[in-house]
Amino acid sequence: MPTISIFYGILIKMFFNDHAPAHFHAEYGEHKATFDIKRLELMEGNLPRRARELVLDWAELYQAELLNDWQLCQLHKQPKKIEPLK
Repeated sequence: MPTISIFYGILIKMFFNDHAPAHFHAEYGEHKATFDIKRLELMEGNLPRRARELVLDWAELYQAELLNDWQLCQLHKQPKKIEPLK
């Protein structure tokens, strides 16, 4: 599962050929969550409130890039790194 971004201790990852809908995985310490890219919402799992807000803020900024990386992963191609939240 490629890591496409890291910020504030949060790792953002995608699986190759993962199931729909388009989504990404976020890990923060022992917490794990999955976020829908198009709807910009938590699908499953949980992160602490502040980490969840940071992930959603970042995803809103880079939604187009996330969708592009989703397509690459569906084709078993390496996704591109996405700028971290600053």
